[in-house]
Amino acid sequence: MISLFPVPGFNMAFITRGIWFFKGLKEYTKSGFEKARATFRPEDLDDADMNGHTVMITGANSGIGKCVATALAKLGAEVHLICRNPSSAEEAKKEISAATGNPNVHIHTLDMSLPRDVTRFAQWFVREGKSLDVLVNNAGCMVHTRQTDADGLELNFATNTLGTHLLTMGLLPALKKATNGKARVVVVSSGGMLTQRLDVNDLQTEKKAYDGTAVYAQNKRQQVIMVELYAKKYPEVFFASMHPGWADTPAVRSAMPGFYERMKDRLRTAEQGADTVVWLSAAKSAVDQPSGSFFQDRQPVATHLPMSRTRVTPADEEKLMTILDEYYMKFKE
Repeated sequence: MISLFPVPGFNMAFITRGIWFFKGLKEYTKSGFEKARATFRPEDLDDADMNGHTVMITGANSGIGKCVATALAKLGAEVHLICRNPSSAEEAKKEISAATGNPNVHIHTLDMSLPRDVTRFAQWFVREGKSLDVLVNNAGCMVHTRQTDADGLELNFATNTLGTHLLTMGLLPALKKATNGKARVVVVSSGGMLTQRLDVNDLQTEKKAYDGTAVYAQNKRQQVIMVELYAKKYPEVFFASMHPGWADTPAVRSAMPGFYERMKDRLRTAEQGADTVVWLSAAKSAVDQPSGSFFQDRQPVATHLPMSRTRVTPADEEKLMTILDEYYMKFKE
């Protein structure tokens, strides 16, 4: 998903938005993927073997998440699908098993916007004594009208940022038990975050006009910062965030219909959007890259655009993590 909106500072915002959009036309489209693919090493995935590996993917019933689940199941992994809708999850499970010949595909019904349910699920998984080799935080939300739950949590933030944090922290004991090398956590972010500066003082979007697309991209900036700090705090696990490019997925069609209509002939397939997630999850060479990096088309890339005003102080980044950890302690049973 993408966004066309300014960052604070009118003139610089206009420049940043322009740089980002033309970058997107060049790199994030189907033609951008085809150009990048010329640099891929086929053996990275041709030689990958996920037999004996346990992987978990949120938002796995459609789009990029389903493509990742299918690819990893084909490589032999035991796959756990985290889905909100049980009927679509069951259909996805049947399709994935039929397409890959892998019967080890499991469904867990979970709404990532419900913090108590997320922590409860993670604790159950750990209590079962399970180890986890790969966690793919893919589930996302983009609503365009501000909605809050009983705890006052804004829905986009609750799903994209807090849900990701709660699940990752809750599953850390299982990730640390991985026996097939270093465990991996991949967060599916968005290039739209390049236009956003972390606003740690308004995480619930209470102080400014509500723009769902901007809120989504702000959440994606938060995710990138989270991954950078996870990598520093938990060196025994490999962490990565990534941008899938502008891909044709059900989420893009429903949340951004105008963008989809304008760009549909240039959009990547869902499989192309999923490629770097699969590579980060399965390729042996992926973990040779620095943990905490932001990836695009199998390469670590910059998290800020030239001339942008999107950098914040380390203190603001740590403040974000402190707030998220406070929520974790609040919702942990």
